[in-house]
Amino acid sequence: MLAKSRRARRTLLTKAEIVELFSRLRELNPKPTTELEFTTPFELLVAVVLSAQATDVGVNKATRKLFPVANTPAAIAKLGEEKLKRYIATIGLFNTKAANVIALSRQILEEHDGQVPRDREALEALPGVGRKTANVVLNTAFGEPTIAVDTHIFRVSNRTGLAPGKDVRVVEDNLMHVVPPEFLHDAHHWLILHGRYTCIARKPRCPACPIRDICRYRDKTTDPE
Repeated sequence: MLAKSRRARRTLLTKAEIVELFSRLRELNPKPTTELEFTTPFELLVAVVLSAQATDVGVNKATRKLFPVANTPAAIAKLGEEKLKRYIATIGLFNTKAANVIALSRQILEEHDGQVPRDREALEALPGVGRKTANVVLNTAFGEPTIAVDTHIFRVSNRTGLAPGKDVRVVEDNLMHVVPPEFLHDAHHWLILHGRYTCIARKPRCPACPIRDICRYRDKTTDPE
């Protein structure tokens, strides 16, 4: 009984509502992807590390200048920390991020023959790479069915009742449990984009929300912008 009650608390939505929720998001955006610009797994890894507490727009502005100069572990390592800082100085926490990007580049060269590892444990062992970053790389670069819970996905999951939880790991585990397999690969992108542009933090755009009737949020806004 205890195990069943725990499972029941993982979502406030019915299975049919969850299928309908993702079906609508898929209809609006059949092939969602990250807004970070990249062409290789390594470029994606660097961009995600740089994106912590920064916007994708800001990261893209920096990497458009950086990647034509250095976009491989060897090239980044050769560039060096001080020169790297010049390219990413507009991004928050750039000193720490520069150190991490140089260190992870060297580690990839030394331990993985210059290739980004397709393994969670190996990814999380890289400097500056946590579970969320590893999930993004596994999902977006390698097609793994993972969900990286950021502030947007955490908010959407709790507001809608899709996968409520007290912290990001609980929400991630709940999402992995309740999202139907057919939607699992793209769920991360649909939810983050929904949180970024519709279910925003201060005043969610409920009148324009495609899943308004499914959502369990009690304080839905009523005034169109």
